[in-house]
Amino acid sequence: MGRIVLVTGVSRRIGGRTAELLSRDPEIDKVIAVDAVPPSHSLGRAQFVRADIRNPMVGKVISHEGVDTVLHLGVIITPKQVGGRTSQKEINVIGTMQLLAACQRAESLKRFVVKSSSAVYGSSPRDPAMFTEEQQARRSPTGGTGKDSAEVENYVRGFARRRPDVSVCTLRMANVVGRGFRSQLSDYLSMPVMPVPLGFDGRMQLLHLDDALSALRTATLSDVSGTVNVAADGLLTVRQAARIAGKPVVPIVPQAGGLVQQVTRRIGLKGFEASEMDFLCYGRGMDTTRMRTELGFEPAMTTREAFADVFAPASRRAAAAAGVRRG
Repeated sequence: MGRIVLVTGVSRRIGGRTAELLSRDPEIDKVIAVDAVPPSHSLGRAQFVRADIRNPMVGKVISHEGVDTVLHLGVIITPKQVGGRTSQKEINVIGTMQLLAACQRAESLKRFVVKSSSAVYGSSPRDPAMFTEEQQARRSPTGGTGKDSAEVENYVRGFARRRPDVSVCTLRMANVVGRGFRSQLSDYLSMPVMPVPLGFDGRMQLLHLDDALSALRTATLSDVSGTVNVAADGLLTVRQAARIAGKPVVPIVPQAGGLVQQVTRRIGLKGFEASEMDFLCYGRGMDTTRMRTELGFEPAMTTREAFADVFAPASRRAAAAAGVRRG
């Protein structure tokens, strides 16, 4: 008998496409796609149920359908998606707490997978070259996606202790990029002129959208537990990314991030967020040994190839890909 999988956050692109992908998998009998807002995209053969994970109704869905696997993709990475930071935090943290409470009572549940973010590691000058899953942020995130993801992971660890019979896996994903996929980082990388911190050149590790979907499918069908870093091979600095994209850069003093954000918005250049200044200065990298050896997953694209596929002019894509193969 195949699995019965419930996927949250399906009104957004990663959640919707994952539900559609899983609905075509022969190892899965049924996919139940859950969100408070009906999706505007196809979910394939997945069954959509309009339900807010902050509402006890989601527990009734899990119980009635006999769900054995929950794939939690409802953690929102950009406040613009829900109208502001307050709503983002409520959905991310309170929503996760309510979903875990429902899973706590579900006797049929055997596996729980949550998509987290590499933002939990923060960005600081004292960071290791590559974070392993056991290492913690040298400077804990004080807001936004990083803080929410850290809280979500904490609640998930508590759930794993209370339900040792459930296999729990946290995928700590690098920044996802894809054509038509919007995030805070992609908005920045899409600016016609990129403000970069003077004297710094932060490292970026990316994951192509197609690889992110494949990793989520692999984790859904796997029995691997614990935290797994998920990212493509290689790193790009901010200035290297600008060159591949053919974008001019404007050096700015890091302490002036707030002013630069105000000025760019006034002249219609949206995409720069002062809250991302530490990341632009120092970036971050993750060790992905566990992804390969335990999860058994290998991204099809490197960081450079993923970036070039999305942001490079057509004439530069082949050259960028060839460059990383030679290197």
